[in-house]
Amino acid sequence: MHWLLTGPLSVEKLSVKIEGLPASTRGTRIVQLSDLHYDGLRLSEEMLKQAIIASNQAEPDLVVLTGDYVTDDPAPIYKLVKRLKHLKSRAGIYAVLGNHDICYRTAKAEVTAALESIDIKVLWNEIAYPLGKDLPLVGLAEYWSRGFNPASVMDRLDDATPRIVLSHNPDTAQILQQWRVDLQLSGHSHGGQIVLPDIGPLVVYYKELVRIIPKNVRQFIPFLRPDYVKVLRHWEWAQGFHKVGKNQLYVNRGLGTYLPGRLFCPPEVTVITLE
Repeated sequence: MHWLLTGPLSVEKLSVKIEGLPASTRGTRIVQLSDLHYDGLRLSEEMLKQAIIASNQAEPDLVVLTGDYVTDDPAPIYKLVKRLKHLKSRAGIYAVLGNHDICYRTAKAEVTAALESIDIKVLWNEIAYPLGKDLPLVGLAEYWSRGFNPASVMDRLDDATPRIVLSHNPDTAQILQQWRVDLQLSGHSHGGQIVLPDIGPLVVYYKELVRIIPKNVRQFIPFLRPDYVKVLRHWEWAQGFHKVGKNQLYVNRGLGTYLPGRLFCPPEVTVITLE
């Protein structure tokens, strides 16, 4: 995607407070990358290069990838991993899959194998401990897959134990309220792509807009098409930090871009410091 349609890369930095965070993990830096859509159209080589440089410059303790590495055909994943192998992280790189990573019959297996060939661990309803036993990292199966079963993972953790959860679709935050989630990292929404300052993603106002914009005009506006709206239920969580009940959610705007492009919604690399 040409930079005129995406805008420049933005590096978002935030600190997140976690109750009971082990002393050994205070100050931990986590870099999140999401929604690359590496298919020769939606992510330029230059944007990807900048994102990898930005990630490495943050000197992260942990890098997490939250899904949608390809768009449909999984074949580009083999070229993508040649780029991603340059990511650096003290405690490793962990990933979950997105809906686009499982839409072809062989995609889940191909994307997983390719990522793991460069030592990126893909979590599918699994728990990992890159930061130690006192701060587990949970990776959930894709929300739209038959494998989505958070209880099979979350019920294995003591409620007194802080945890970070990777889940591609932020809609899962609604379901995850029945468990402790100190920080959920998601993507999927691309931030809404079309955003107005002080108003937010225009798709949030879908119901109001469809009443005043003629149907023959709406078909040319992606965020006013019914299929676009169904991508996410909670568009109010399309980007940034949110409290969902007692839990905390951060939604990355992603790197890949669909037409007609982004407006006040730049591609994002997130650097999170735990407190």
